[in-house]
Amino acid sequence: MTDTPLDTRLNKFISETGICSRREADRLIELGLVKVNGEVAGMGVRVSDADNITVRGKPLRAKPKAVYLVYNKPIGITCTTDSAVPENIVDAVNYHARIFPIGRLDKPSCGLILLTNDGDIVNKILRAGNAHEKEYIVSMDKPVTDDFVAKMSAGVPILDTVTKPCKVRKIGPRTINIILTQGLNRQIRRMAEYLDYRVTSLKRVRIMNIHLGNLKPGEWRYVTEEELALINNMIAGSSKTEEASVLAQPKAARQGPRAASAQARRPVNNERRKPQPQGQSRGNPRKERDGQNNKPGSSRIQRWKGPASGRSKKD
Repeated sequence: MTDTPLDTRLNKFISETGICSRREADRLIELGLVKVNGEVAGMGVRVSDADNITVRGKPLRAKPKAVYLVYNKPIGITCTTDSAVPENIVDAVNYHARIFPIGRLDKPSCGLILLTNDGDIVNKILRAGNAHEKEYIVSMDKPVTDDFVAKMSAGVPILDTVTKPCKVRKIGPRTINIILTQGLNRQIRRMAEYLDYRVTSLKRVRIMNIHLGNLKPGEWRYVTEEELALINNMIAGSSKTEEASVLAQPKAARQGPRAASAQARRPVNNERRKPQPQGQSRGNPRKERDGQNNKPGSSRIQRWKGPASGRSKKD
């Protein structure tokens, strides 16, 4: 079921006013601090602009105007809204209203990232099944060969899957231009590492129809009306459901870098349980009757529980 302006989930309605995240709205609802038309609201309630909604006894203010920013993220900035993280992207942009990034760029990467207060457009752009292009300029630690370009283009096995074919072209002795339609965790770096290369610099220069242009590191600008209109046209048929994103990604990628690391470390168990010596198997009535299986616990098979699982750990 999709949302309409007249029928929206309460947590989403609250978060879109800019007072908190959707997760925090859930917590406020669970604590009984949200009322709809004078009644304490429950989880999953759907509301409209006609409803009287209060949070901690105060009327919910009107939903702010949608904001869309293009930001040139410098190296060292972390794409998180957590204010406790030093050099987080929200503090770096220092916008006067609550905004959040659409996706992320690794801390050692730089370039274009979009920020907004519009959760719907975030979902539609990021969903893995929507295949929207992202373009990067990437430098390597050694000369780029034709074989490297061909293998990167065809798909590389990482994170328990094979990456989708992508567009790769050599633009310098050690530099490539690569266009992805996926957003796997640290995808370009992992692809290069699989082919025995190491990324020395990574810069995103385009997302869909939005280009970085002449923005200097640390600078931002508003998305133009023309750019936004084209984005809305491109995502008109895009899914914004959680399932569209989750089911389109491999398990290791969905679970993040810790799980991917654990998957790589986990040993393959090829052991077979050895057959028990005659008379030692569980439930041998003759041996039990003859008194030959009278040691405590000797009638039980100790089941092998498997190896201890490893600790689980975008361009």
